[in-house]
Amino acid sequence: MLTQLYIRHFTLINELDIRFNRGFSVITGETGAGKSIILGAIGLLLGQRADTKSIKAGEDRCTIEAHFDISRYNLRPFFEENDIDYDENDCILRRELTAAGKSRSFINDIPVQLSLMRELGDKLVDIHSQHQNLLLNKEDFQLSVVDVMAENTQLLVDYQTCFKEYQNAKQHFEQLKEEIEKGRENEELLRFQQQELNNAALIDGEQEELEQTSRMMTHAEEIKKRLFFAEDVLNGERNLINDLKQVSKNLAEIIEPYPEISSAIKRLDSCYIELKDIAEDIADKAESIDFDGERLRLTDDRLSTIYSLQQKYHAASVRELIDIKNSLEEQLNHIDHSDETLREAEQQMLSLHEQCKQKGDALSTSRKKAARKIEEEMGKRLIPLGIPNVRFQITLEEKQLSANGIDKVAFMFSANKNAPLQPVSQVASGGEIARVMLSLKAMISGAVKLPTIIFDEIDTGVSGAIAEKMARIMQEMGMNDRQVISITHLPQIAAMGTTHYKVFKEDTKDETISNMLQLSAEERVSEIAQMLSGSDITQEAINNARSLLKQASSTQ
Repeated sequence: MLTQLYIRHFTLINELDIRFNRGFSVITGETGAGKSIILGAIGLLLGQRADTKSIKAGEDRCTIEAHFDISRYNLRPFFEENDIDYDENDCILRRELTAAGKSRSFINDIPVQLSLMRELGDKLVDIHSQHQNLLLNKEDFQLSVVDVMAENTQLLVDYQTCFKEYQNAKQHFEQLKEEIEKGRENEELLRFQQQELNNAALIDGEQEELEQTSRMMTHAEEIKKRLFFAEDVLNGERNLINDLKQVSKNLAEIIEPYPEISSAIKRLDSCYIELKDIAEDIADKAESIDFDGERLRLTDDRLSTIYSLQQKYHAASVRELIDIKNSLEEQLNHIDHSDETLREAEQQMLSLHEQCKQKGDALSTSRKKAARKIEEEMGKRLIPLGIPNVRFQITLEEKQLSANGIDKVAFMFSANKNAPLQPVSQVASGGEIARVMLSLKAMISGAVKLPTIIFDEIDTGVSGAIAEKMARIMQEMGMNDRQVISITHLPQIAAMGTTHYKVFKEDTKDETISNMLQLSAEERVSEIAQMLSGSDITQEAINNARSLLKQASSTQ
């Protein structure tokens, strides 16, 4: 549950630090006093998008921080899975916005992605605002109510897992079918291309060898000339090697009187051996080089074939041409075995479709059983709320497989005798929709352990005794390890709160600021009296306020 809320430099709030209690609390205040600001701040902690315009004018950043007691809600696995420190008595969510447009999110002082804060926020707080009444139009919302009451979590997970596998199998089948059809249209071309590349008998790396051979044959005369020149210098008429040998012998004659020359002689001998080996190698190469016109022609013809294929198939190398050939062979193999492959893919798809249908039927059976219970309970809840002739019915019709099952759901409603049942969002008045939504929330809250529920003016369109009964429902919701906070304009609801907060505006010399405080017993009397009679508080209003508070306290 929410235990503390700290807001700094957010919209019209300079600094606010307020504590919250367990049970049923109410927040009141004049229109425009800043109640929506409080909700906006909490919404940011629940992962809503940030707007730099929310930062108080003249400030460079704002901070919103909330503390929660989560000791009764088994949330340790969430923290362990996400490697976040766990403190069940003081879980801290913090959001910081800067005027530069930066937003940072923290859980227990550890920086986290906003999506993770949103995931945790969904487990901690449910804000029911007036626009949420529009959810009654949404089939997904209606189906989720049925699934919650049916405790269908595992059935739904099993179905959705199977449905995803079915979708993948269906997509694979359709893609395969399209590829095969396209392949058959181009089969003649594919076979020609595969045969052309196959006939080329390409060998990886041959292009480089052929290009080197072509260069050598083209320059054979020049190469041979320079090799002969080198051989002549080393071992021909000039005979550099013989001269080097003579130099070594000549120097050997002075070793005895001049031993320092020994190292030079050894180096000359090494050079002699190396040059002699080089000369022999050059001679062999000069002998092997011979212009062969036919060989050059064949080499260039082979290169021409390779270059032509590379240009035709947009390939940069022989390796790429070989890969293209292999790909063509694979496509043709698919075509040759397409009937069998397609039949296997279709069987897999149909098998998964049947499995999904079976799991969908199980889900549907559970939903139908829960729907009857919901109808009964909603009747019991709505009659005391001033709709004595209410009929509430849930229709479930079969539809094609979808992400949420095989059921098309509709909440049907009638508030009057002999009036036909119609979709609730089409025939219920604003006040009736508010009562329907409160009843649904009260019913769901009994099945889902959500720590904090905030109702934002759910009392719209009701008054008097009905408002009091709605307040009692919220009061009861707050008794079962749950915290319920209601933002209200009705004194009947305000009087039922165990704790009462007031939001108000103050004008200073330079600005207008919003603030919030917890009211004392006497302050509550004045606030409720003002809600009853307006700005001019009469003694009668004060007496009525005391009576409402006394009556409320007797039921708590």
